[in-house]
Order: sequence, then C-alpha cells, then structure tokens
Amino acid sequence: QVQLVESGGGLVQAGGSLRLSCAASGSTFDDSAMGWYRRGPGKQRELVATVSSGGRTNYADSVKGRFTISRDNAKNILYLQMNSLEPEDTAEYYCKVEVFYPPYTYTYWGQGTQVTVSS
Repeated sequence: QVQLVESGGGLVQAGGSLRLSCAASGSTFDDSAMGWYRRGPGKQRELVATVSSGGRTNYADSVKGRFTISRDNAKNILYLQMNSLEPEDTAEYYCKVEVFYPPYTYTYWGQGTQVTVSS
C-alpha cells in the first residue's frame, strides 16, 4: 500500500521560507512522476510544481523563481523549497505520486500540510 506523508508546513511571515517534504513508501518510485498541489481558502486545488522521473520540472507561473521542487530517489522523498513566501501562498499543500504499472497508472495523494503566510 502506497503511503505519502507530508511535513514541514507551518506559520511564517511574508518573505520567509519553508521546506516541505513528502515521504513515500510502499512501492518503488524511481519511475514515478511526482508533484505538489495546493488548495487555498475558497479556491480549487491547483498545481504548484511537478518533477518527472527524469528530473524535468514544471512550475505554476505564480511560484516560478520562488519555489524549487526536487526529489531524492534513494530516500523516496519529494521536497518543495519555498522562498519569498507571500500571503497568497497560504494553502493546504498536497503531494501527488503517479506510479506506472503499464498499462495502468495509479495516482496517490498525501493527507496535506498547512502553510500559512502572514502579512
């Protein structure tokens, strides 16, 4: 059973930094696509950043230049380094993993970690 456990959220002032972690277990993830999503107050869930198995990254325009996604395949951990945080970044952050068992793809979500940025 795949499990994803996020950590690293909290309360931070605008301009500050946080690093989120997502520890994955229950499968091998070297060939998996991984990503971070968030849901702000009264908003729909949106993509923050993704990283492919080959290390190719993709970012939402709103976080480009401030956030960095990375993965440690040896430890099965996904990271999101968030710098220059803004109140608009306040949201519940979720990690997502897509595990490929051709021809099937299985999608898993973590339980979320809250990030609150005060002005």
